[in-house]
Amino acid sequence: MDVWLQSLLSWLALPSFGLSTLFVVAVISATLLPLGSEPALLGLLYLQPDLFWPAIAVATAGNTLGGAISWWTGYGAEKAWEHVKHRPPREMRLLAWLQRFGPKACLLSWLPLVGDPLCALAGWSRLPFWPCVGYMLIGKAGRYLVMTTLALHWFGPAVA
Repeated sequence: MDVWLQSLLSWLALPSFGLSTLFVVAVISATLLPLGSEPALLGLLYLQPDLFWPAIAVATAGNTLGGAISWWTGYGAEKAWEHVKHRPPREMRLLAWLQRFGPKACLLSWLPLVGDPLCALAGWSRLPFWPCVGYMLIGKAGRYLVMTTLALHWFGPAVA
């Protein structure tokens, strides 16, 4: 079992492409596509714990870029809706909640299952792009830092 786990972690970390692979996985995982960046991050750090801070920074940058892509996807979908229907969409309760909190709601973009659609809804609602990206960055960086520190403390090598 240990050999299987070690080979899986080596494959996930892809040591020769570690940080660039982590960036791509983090971007894709922050879009509406079903993928998680945490296994790639933890696999890389399990094999190379000295990359803790660069890996957190790269994963955060990639995940924030993916959130920005989701924002633009939502913005474009709303524009297409208006073009096809010739009217703005009816207000939904979630959109009203999002409008009330504004870009600060993007702090929750780190949440599983709801974070990625939240970024798309922020674009759909036409919330200001750069403040949304700033709040996404804060939320995603906090999530990676806490999750990675705890996971490595309990299951992996000491954090450098």
